[in-house]
Amino acid sequence: MRRVGVEPVMLMTGDAPFGSAAIVVICSWLWRYRSELAPIAVAVLVELTAVMLHIGDSDSWETILVATAVTAWLVALFGHLAGLRRGVERAYAVVCLLLVGGWLSAATASGPSSAPLPVLLIVGGILTALPWWAHRRRRARVRVERTLAAWPEIAQSIGLTGSRIQSAVVDLWGYRARVALARGQTVEDAMGKLPALESALGTRRGAARIQPIPERANRLELRIIETDPHADAIVWPGPAITSITEPVELGVFEDGTPVTVSLNRRHGLVGGVAGAGKSGGVNVIMGNLTACPDVIVWGVDLKRGMELLPWASCLDRIATTPQEADKLLADAVAILDGRAEMLAMNGVRVWEPTPEAPALVIVVDEYAELADDAPEAILSADSIARRGRAVAVTLVAATQRPSQKAMGNSAVRSQMDVRVSFRVRERRDADLIMGQGMHKAGWHADRLDAPGKFLISAPEHDSPRRARTYLLDDATVQATAERHADRRPSLDPVSLVALEQGPQATAEPQGRHARNGNHEGVEDVLWDALREAPEQGATLGELIDATGMSRPWLYKRLREHADAGRVIQVARGRWRAIPSAD
Repeated sequence: MRRVGVEPVMLMTGDAPFGSAAIVVICSWLWRYRSELAPIAVAVLVELTAVMLHIGDSDSWETILVATAVTAWLVALFGHLAGLRRGVERAYAVVCLLLVGGWLSAATASGPSSAPLPVLLIVGGILTALPWWAHRRRRARVRVERTLAAWPEIAQSIGLTGSRIQSAVVDLWGYRARVALARGQTVEDAMGKLPALESALGTRRGAARIQPIPERANRLELRIIETDPHADAIVWPGPAITSITEPVELGVFEDGTPVTVSLNRRHGLVGGVAGAGKSGGVNVIMGNLTACPDVIVWGVDLKRGMELLPWASCLDRIATTPQEADKLLADAVAILDGRAEMLAMNGVRVWEPTPEAPALVIVVDEYAELADDAPEAILSADSIARRGRAVAVTLVAATQRPSQKAMGNSAVRSQMDVRVSFRVRERRDADLIMGQGMHKAGWHADRLDAPGKFLISAPEHDSPRRARTYLLDDATVQATAERHADRRPSLDPVSLVALEQGPQATAEPQGRHARNGNHEGVEDVLWDALREAPEQGATLGELIDATGMSRPWLYKRLREHADAGRVIQVARGRWRAIPSAD
């Protein structure tokens, strides 16, 4: 009758069976408040059991004591398997078992009416009932059960008629329920009805979450956050990694699990409006990366270094002007090309980061500014985005809004495997950061309601789950930078050679051997040049002129001679043969 808007009315006439109706009403009331009446029901049941045992077998009191002790011991050790996950809950259950078992044993032996057993039953029942009635999780479970009992009516009102609740679990922050959708309904349909669902359930705005269940297309998990676990800032516990190959911990999900994501050979995009916590997210990334001895960090901050200068002691290079940004990114491309050629010459597919051969991560704050102030740098960033992964040259771009002007016509955004979105103003901004159509799929970054809250999309995070990043205040940033400054690695020789040669690092050599295509005898030419080198050594340029070979080829041969103990690097870029070497 509720479905068609008719209120039920009971009419009592002289011929109506009043007794049956009263019994139905009373039983319905008792069932509705069964949780609140549970202590009273237990007391009555224990009293009746004691009467029957005293009359039928009064000598069984010893067996009752032993069974009580064994049961209490089992609950204390294994109560978590029965849902008593907290120690205080197991302790309460053990105390109740001992009191009930002790009273039942005494009542069985001497009779339940023997003094002072009736008084002990009343007083003990009241004392043990008070924690039960005050227990927040029990009250929450009752409230949830009553709410979900009305699910058929709720489902019809929001347009999900036929869906049903399969199970529900109350947790510390609210509850979550597994929902089976009716035939033809999809998870996307349910996500589009979140505001209506919150209204029907009577929750606060933004309290409902819907997550798909990968195993079944017609199943979803409905989560209601009654107490926001992210209402307050979460202090950064310190770096969680010691290598770029380990996943970085960015923050905490609403269920308390950490948000971890790998940045090794992955480009990242961090977006959000001013004041949404984007800079805090960048600080968390910097705090973790600078703790790794196998990664070099370069920074680009066109706000004259306002965000990244506190990390200057840990940055191998930092650019704060458009000209510096252009040069820095061009040098990164040169390193990329030099590493790629070396890998190709050695038949290796990827660059494995080590302290001797570190990965290179370029962190760009306010990436959109490059489009206006350093358009040439966009081309270099595009090249890094397309070709940098295999050689461990990666880009982490942060911006208030990744506009079409800045990123829409390049490969940068499409190559970003890791997307982190803090609060945005408009739905289209969520799609610009997370990807086209992501807002419709439930990635509602425009509904994030506090600084530091974010959504993350990555290969290991394919469903919208709200999280909050850690907070690093200025003092923490300064202390962390000072602590990590002494651990920073240097560029590897391959990258240094590429930087010395400049943007044309991979151009074909123009010496006499290259022009003739004749490499015969070039090893002897190199060896002669090394033996004839002065005390301060021959420069790489002089060796290139002598052999006509490329710098990567020359570097490879020099390393082979050095490993064999035949040559020595006198200074940076200067080599000569060891006099005693053959």
